[in-house]
Amino acid sequence: MKDMENAAALVEDLGRRARAAAAELAFAPAAQKEAALKAAADAVLEGRAEILAANAKDMAYGREKGLTNAMQDRLLLTEDRIQGIAEGLRAVAAQDDPVGSVMAEWDMPSGLHIQRVRTPLGVVGVIYESRPNVTADAGALCLKSGNAVILRGGSESFHSSQALHACLARGLRDVGLPEDAIQLVPTRDREAVAEMLRATAYIDVIVPRGGKGLVGLVQREARVPVFAHLEGICHVYVDRDADAEKARAIVLNAKTRRTGICGAAECLLIDRAVADTLGRQLIDDLIAAGVEVRAEGIEGSHAADAEDFGREFLDMIIAARVVDGVDAAIAHIRTYGSSHTEAILTENDATAQRFFDRLDSAILIRNASTQFADGGEFGMGAEIGIATGKMHARGPVGAEQLTSFKYLVTGDGTVRP
Repeated sequence: MKDMENAAALVEDLGRRARAAAAELAFAPAAQKEAALKAAADAVLEGRAEILAANAKDMAYGREKGLTNAMQDRLLLTEDRIQGIAEGLRAVAAQDDPVGSVMAEWDMPSGLHIQRVRTPLGVVGVIYESRPNVTADAGALCLKSGNAVILRGGSESFHSSQALHACLARGLRDVGLPEDAIQLVPTRDREAVAEMLRATAYIDVIVPRGGKGLVGLVQREARVPVFAHLEGICHVYVDRDADAEKARAIVLNAKTRRTGICGAAECLLIDRAVADTLGRQLIDDLIAAGVEVRAEGIEGSHAADAEDFGREFLDMIIAARVVDGVDAAIAHIRTYGSSHTEAILTENDATAQRFFDRLDSAILIRNASTQFADGGEFGMGAEIGIATGKMHARGPVGAEQLTSFKYLVTGDGTVRP
């Protein structure tokens, strides 16, 4: 009972401070927010030794917990990844500020001039697992869009997230913005998550970023609106008109580049017309690269079970199935997909268009790897997650997607008859 009371008091305190910070951020000059992000990027590079030391503690904790290799890869920070975090902060800093931008404007016969302009959401709560870089990505995007944010990282990334949060706080402090604009929940206590999901008085939207268990919990329990980020059951369909050289490179990249990210391919669909030729080569390529292929309709590492389809492996495992053309591939994806990302490999424009028209996943790709399902690769600098729902934000959620809008109406002594 005491833990619950402590968690409630903690989240209420974080929420009050976030609300106050959000009120200031809503009208903070674009140049000031940009300067804060650049200062945070400098702090990340200057503090890389401390960040790596903190990450070493988290990696040891993760090994003790028995994290899979893929999950440990998500958790790991290296010199290159820290450099990438700093570059991501600078990329977000360099973007146009979405706050106050005019989305549309028009005049009415009554004499009113009406503008629809972008405005911050207010306070964003981000609940995430393992990946410490989310601390920087989410903090940067919320700041850029004029939102205060309460970050609750996973227990595995506890120390790494604290080290990165300190860099963000320094950036805010250096330019005179409220440090409460980016807050990190300072406890591993899971009750703090439950309290965030109930904090309708302080948090305007929750963004869960993690596995099916976390997202399912948030969707079931949240009273605060949620930007759903479901598991990434990403499909690659290899059509009869696919270019063999392109397909071999793309399939390997989609599965093996990083198996632990949500854009990793989890199911390979092969047109029956090329199953014995290109399909056979693709399966052999995957097996040679160390991937376990659970196949149906073609020989793989071993036969697929029914539960292998519609499953997010996040590992060097992929399901594979032979299908009767593009319509059968579409039917399979509609049945087993998570509305995240699907790719078609084909040189046939009509087939590609059919795939694009008849599927409604957040991201549809032609002749490229599903690993491009990433806000940075979409030119957003970073992302707070891939939203797979259909309300408000969809696909990579960047700064622009973290805004709502309001109407500015101007008259000149105008009265309604």
